[in-house]
Amino acid sequence: MPPAAPRHATALETVSVTVPPEALEAYEAALAEACGTIGFFHDEDAELWTVEGVKDQGAHEPELAAALALAALVTGIEAPLARRPTAAEGWLERTLEAFPEQLVGTRFAIRGTHVHGRETPGRLTIRLDASVAFGSGEHGSTRGCLRALERVAHRRPRRILDLGTGSGILAMAAAGLLHRRVRGTDIDPWSVRTATANAKLNRLGGLVRFVRADGWDSPLVTGGGPFDLVFANILARPLCRMARHLAANLAPGGTVILAGLLDSQARWVLAAHRPHGLVLERRLTEGKWCTLVLRRR
Repeated sequence: MPPAAPRHATALETVSVTVPPEALEAYEAALAEACGTIGFFHDEDAELWTVEGVKDQGAHEPELAAALALAALVTGIEAPLARRPTAAEGWLERTLEAFPEQLVGTRFAIRGTHVHGRETPGRLTIRLDASVAFGSGEHGSTRGCLRALERVAHRRPRRILDLGTGSGILAMAAAGLLHRRVRGTDIDPWSVRTATANAKLNRLGGLVRFVRADGWDSPLVTGGGPFDLVFANILARPLCRMARHLAANLAPGGTVILAGLLDSQARWVLAAHRPHGLVLERRLTEGKWCTLVLRRR
């Protein structure tokens, strides 16, 4: 029997926002700036998502305010923040129960560190700390990227980039499946630290390197190119703005996996990339989320 979770000495609070699907990932990342655990819940009738996180009361308030302001600026949607006190006893257990092992596609198993027992045969198991739930494999965009990776793995890409890496799950999946070196970048230093810790947890620290960078505006990103495979699991608007830079840093015949967009936004994103020589090869859906696999001519 595993040992009981230690008592939490500091008062806790739950903070939450309710947003439409297109703003989900931006606000999920915003709450992750201040919260040790993140969850999201779908109201199918209202077509809204509630993103909530647990943190120490009064902790990380400046970081949270700045991240929420950035999410509002990026998405054009201002979501008021709700707060409620949270009983310290039992919150970790509830978090663990909400994070079971995720079987994705035919090749991957995403497992929290609290899940014990024999690994699922025939799958690459990626372990994540359950206290950092974003990028855990539950979100449709993450699952779509993993499924897309399965379909392009036979090309054996050599230079691989995960742009906006978050928890590092896609970079680790590519490194573990392809046995290649992978570079992951994120504008958020907290994400870079988390991804680095996750890579060590999965014994992939020798294959993946995570650095802080803002999109393509850094030699830490462009210096590793041109890339044979790029993951960009971000949001529709930033994907469109970066289309020209993406194409310029993609090797001839290279592949890009775009995600973080709703199925209804796919045509818009495709229209931004086609003028730069990128053609649609495959389109995958997970619920209302869409993943596009494009290839440079």
